[in-house]
Amino acid sequence: MGKFKILGWILLAILGIFILCGGIFINSLTPTYEGEQQLSGLSEEVNVYYDTYGIPHIYGSTKKDAFKAMGYVHAQDRLWQMELLRRVGRGGLSEIFGRDLVTTDQFFLSLGIDDASLETVASLDMDHEMVQLAQAYLEGVNQFILSGPTPLEFYLTGLKKEPFTLRDIYNTVGYMAFSFAMAHKTDPLLTNIKNQLGPEYLKDLEINVDTSSIWIKNHKGFPNDSVQNTIAAMVSDALGQIALPFFEGSNSWVISPTKTKNGKVIFANDPHIGFSQPAVWYEAHVITPTYEKYGYHMAGIPFPILGHNRQLAYGMTMFENDDVDFYFEEPHPSDSSKYKTLDGWSDYEMVSKTIKVKDSADVSFNFKKTVHGPILNGIADQVTGERPISMSWIYTKEENKVMHALYDMIHASNIQEFQSALNNIHAPGLNIMYGDAKGNVAWWATAKLYQIPDGFQTKMIYEPLAGLPLEREYLDFSQNPQAINPPWNYVYSANNQPDSIAGMLYPGYYLPENRARRIVQLLEQKDDWDREAVVEMITDVTSPVHPEIVDNLVKSLDLKQLNNLQTKELDALVDWQGDYPLESVEANVFTRWIYHFLKNTFADELGEELFAQVLETHFHKRLIAPMAAKSNSIWWDDIGTPEVVETKREIVQKSFAQALQSLEKDFGSNRNNWTWNKVHTVEHGHPIGQLAVFRSFFNVGPFPVDGTREVINNMYFDFDDTGLYNVSTGPSTRRIIDFSDIENSISILPTGQSGNPFSPYYEDQAQMYVNGEFRKMMMNREEIEATSKSLLTFKPTQD
Repeated sequence: MGKFKILGWILLAILGIFILCGGIFINSLTPTYEGEQQLSGLSEEVNVYYDTYGIPHIYGSTKKDAFKAMGYVHAQDRLWQMELLRRVGRGGLSEIFGRDLVTTDQFFLSLGIDDASLETVASLDMDHEMVQLAQAYLEGVNQFILSGPTPLEFYLTGLKKEPFTLRDIYNTVGYMAFSFAMAHKTDPLLTNIKNQLGPEYLKDLEINVDTSSIWIKNHKGFPNDSVQNTIAAMVSDALGQIALPFFEGSNSWVISPTKTKNGKVIFANDPHIGFSQPAVWYEAHVITPTYEKYGYHMAGIPFPILGHNRQLAYGMTMFENDDVDFYFEEPHPSDSSKYKTLDGWSDYEMVSKTIKVKDSADVSFNFKKTVHGPILNGIADQVTGERPISMSWIYTKEENKVMHALYDMIHASNIQEFQSALNNIHAPGLNIMYGDAKGNVAWWATAKLYQIPDGFQTKMIYEPLAGLPLEREYLDFSQNPQAINPPWNYVYSANNQPDSIAGMLYPGYYLPENRARRIVQLLEQKDDWDREAVVEMITDVTSPVHPEIVDNLVKSLDLKQLNNLQTKELDALVDWQGDYPLESVEANVFTRWIYHFLKNTFADELGEELFAQVLETHFHKRLIAPMAAKSNSIWWDDIGTPEVVETKREIVQKSFAQALQSLEKDFGSNRNNWTWNKVHTVEHGHPIGQLAVFRSFFNVGPFPVDGTREVINNMYFDFDDTGLYNVSTGPSTRRIIDFSDIENSISILPTGQSGNPFSPYYEDQAQMYVNGEFRKMMMNREEIEATSKSLLTFKPTQD
């Protein structure tokens, strides 16, 4: 018995050592939020106060000192996210995740993001303060890489840490710009539909301007002072595997003083971006004697893309303009090295690239380029047609001054200085929203726009020698869509169609009017807005369009064919207000009805694969309401039943029955069990959390969440046969800035501030977010110091 007791004590001691070593190891991976750190190159010490939610308030004597500290604290919370985002544009994902990502790396290398970044960096004026501050930020990041703890993800993947450079900043900006683009999801697909089915099948797909919907109005005011598959099939699937965010849409509105209770501007913004863990934005409050900004940063980008101070606030939504074009190229009949141009036969430019692959040999590949851009055939397996297709993208064609624009925006002190910064944003297309303490409100659509001759359909692949010319007539920025202090006393954007400019309605991949109608409806009915009312508005879950869709569909139902359950459910839907709280039954019934309506209308002609791709586009969201209202359409007939010609009536009737049958099958015949919370959930996925064994540790959620697609609280999900709506995109932050009480402005993040799973700030906001709650964005130093959770002081290194 004594021997067993001794053995037990030995085993217990070994276990204790393991626990102790594990605790020490875990503690070594945790970010440092207090104490003192040496930071080389500082002129004086920098104090970083962390508030209750891990937001750093960085006080430096100079901007260089503050931005250097910013780089360090950003890296310690988000280094892994920085690593992933810098790798997309340069084709570096296979080095982490192996051969499954080779096709993705090939595609992004062919886009030319990395080549454009190298060219941009080579042309920079290294003495410009923009570059100096960016370098200071990078020095902070790199000092963390040298001296700070290594994030767990680097251990799990075996990846070595490497310094960051200016090239990495521009590659991250390039990925952001590409993720805004919708042409890669749309143009090849529409061309395929036209080629397979005929041009008459494009008529009801709502790919052009809807003249009956709400447009964002312009106002020039003045201040008070292959096509077998879409390319997206490859990109979305691959990036979905590693939970990288795509930029999808957004809301913003800015209310003039005459419409607010306290006579000051109120600013609201909630950019809609793919959910991921960590969330896309990192909040930081940077203060020096000559500069202050409370900003939202993307990983690896030194300047905030959203921000405010006591003088002004700015934010963004996606413009959704068309800045990508596809061209069929005509190859030489006997010489594969040549293709046809307006000047005769020209040689393809041949490009060679090499991709590093984890646990495998490097992959070398070649691709061709034309005057338009890279030939995509052979790069992406999904582009399988024999006709060469090239892609032209404004981002890589024009001089890149996006970082200069961000620098000028954060240094603007008034509306004139702010507006002058925006001319440098050539791509991606953004709606920049603005409000200030002097009572100005404004919206500018920023992008390098050009005159499009009559007769060009920009949403199709151009035939050889018939596309938009290379030399384009660019519009002056003053002609871009915009509204400055309009007489209706607010500005807004919900990614909807802007009004005409330069004698034309500018083509784009605009979202339906649903959110825009609700925003305008709510803003118009009040002239005494305050912060609390805007909180209620930014979390609104009601669609003014969905009850109209119900009314139009009901007109096609044969009520005599309905059973008792169907009749009862129809009565509830007719009385439904179009809202999506968690306990709603009608929300679930309507959503399933719409899915079956779309599938029964389009899938027979398109096939399962093309139908799934249509559901990935913006235009499918635009066609739901018009199709529900149409009596006649070529799409109604089911080509699978040649002996019968179906009408809208058969499609609507069948779809309604299928929706209710699926709900009965999933939840039983008691309709009280068909609530929205059972099917509509959000989970914030971490790249490592895509592996089942790590899911519960790295991912955050799932949570039942209210809202739906195209309401103000926009929660996007993919349609499929499961009847489960796993939200993939939504508000990446909700911000409300009230200039009557700037120190009590509020915001929220979807999960938390830190990307380190051992940090207390990894998911501390997640439940607040789904509850529609907010937290304070503190700006008062006395309050910050009095309430801070910790103080981290950076001291200059002693030579």
